[in-house]
Amino acid sequence: MKITYKYKINGKEKERMYTYIPLRYILAFLITLVEVSAIIGIVIVMCLYVPYFYILAYLTEMGCVLKIISSDNNPDYKVPWLLVVLILPVIGFMLYFIFSSRTLKKKYVKKIQSLDKFGFDKDDTLLFNKINSEDDNAYRQAKMATNISGCHLYNNTSVKYFPSGEEYFESLLVDLKNAEKFIFVDYFIIEEGKFFDSVLEVLKEKAKLGVEVKMVYDDIGCMKTLPANFQKHMNVYGIQAVPFSRLKGGADSEFNNRNHRKITVIDGKIGYTGGINLADEYINHVKRFGHWKDSGVRLEGQAVWELTKLFVFDFGINVKQNLEFKNCLYPEISKTENGYVIPFGDGPNPIYDRNVGKCVIQNMLANASKYAYFTTPYLIMDNDLCNSIESASLRGVDVRIIVPHIPDKKIVFGITKSFYSRLLKAGVKIYQYTPGFIHAKNYLVDDVYGLVGTINLDYRSLVHHFENGVWMYKTTCLKDLKSDILKTLEVSQEITADTNKPNLLVRFFRSIVRIFAPLL
Repeated sequence: MKITYKYKINGKEKERMYTYIPLRYILAFLITLVEVSAIIGIVIVMCLYVPYFYILAYLTEMGCVLKIISSDNNPDYKVPWLLVVLILPVIGFMLYFIFSSRTLKKKYVKKIQSLDKFGFDKDDTLLFNKINSEDDNAYRQAKMATNISGCHLYNNTSVKYFPSGEEYFESLLVDLKNAEKFIFVDYFIIEEGKFFDSVLEVLKEKAKLGVEVKMVYDDIGCMKTLPANFQKHMNVYGIQAVPFSRLKGGADSEFNNRNHRKITVIDGKIGYTGGINLADEYINHVKRFGHWKDSGVRLEGQAVWELTKLFVFDFGINVKQNLEFKNCLYPEISKTENGYVIPFGDGPNPIYDRNVGKCVIQNMLANASKYAYFTTPYLIMDNDLCNSIESASLRGVDVRIIVPHIPDKKIVFGITKSFYSRLLKAGVKIYQYTPGFIHAKNYLVDDVYGLVGTINLDYRSLVHHFENGVWMYKTTCLKDLKSDILKTLEVSQEITADTNKPNLLVRFFRSIVRIFAPLL
């Protein structure tokens, strides 16, 4: 099925056609469905016709229940799987063994070690001593973030905050045009239109001039936005593009662990990240859910090395040939800047032993004394993170969370609303961004701690996906971040106990869906 629409770029009208339901994704889904059905069917047939096999199946189910209970997984993740296993005999434990894994595939794990040679060494001792002498709370936050993420602490990097996709877009184009050695592009969603076409024109021109241009795009994230031959199309222009975790179909967890990062690195000296993908709704050139509110940051300095390292990893685990780079990935550069930054990555085992983004956010909340302002498109948390938010509010911290008023996914928005009552009772203030959809992932505490990146307050982002963020302490851009959040609050509607009164049927539906939210 083909969909055609027209759009304008630089005053010229263009026509775009894409496959609404791409054939290879349908095949991948069917392959997965057939494999799962065959595996479950074989076990059921053996239970019915092989003597005493049902006893083995029963013991396996009990073993599966014990495995779930004794695992180190979050209890919120254990409960829905226990229900699946107990409610669906045989089928339930088979589904658990097939889809419950949160670790990377073996083929990716093997490639990880070969990528170590593309990293860098940095001694943070003096810098940690310096931040410790200034603020021991900031020191502990930084120490924890670097320990669990494998990243480093920096104080020689300037940070600029963008309160909208439009400003991000304008600045990005300028920096891309000034690229001299390499450009790395790594995004969850890329879609042809004004935004990406403008970027692509620069990338094509730079590739002609000998600039090394590499690109990563998520295969599922771009399922409906890019043509099937996109990779080959980019290669013609001299742009080496690879899909992240190409979907092939199979009885495993390949639908999880998507690459939700948004990174651009220019010459290893300038880096961009935030919530903004390369698609027109992010700059409000196309209206989908009212006004699209987003944010991003521009880094210039040595901290960009961390974004480069994340890109090298994402690119490296998805290419078949030996990985090579023509230029120095980590050039020496120093910028005068107040404050400290830690650009970090997050993702599944075995790369990250802990949920980095969640831990960083919880640590910020634990150190809050005056206020904590968050913006997130989704609010679907585990009990642990919810307790952290409530605890901050109950000890007198002014906690405010801004979510969309016009949702992009109605069921997900329903789950978000199911958290309202609990948070409101703890004194948390919740606001809905009335002009439309807020996609910004911003976290600000007490004017001194900030986090901007790709991390939403939902299971997919906090547990499944590859993500990234920039933790900041006393950087000058935090004033701009606070100003933007306060302006956003002015056009947002506060939710109160009086306005939050869902009927019995809605509450029942949300309760059921919320139980299985960790599996969605």
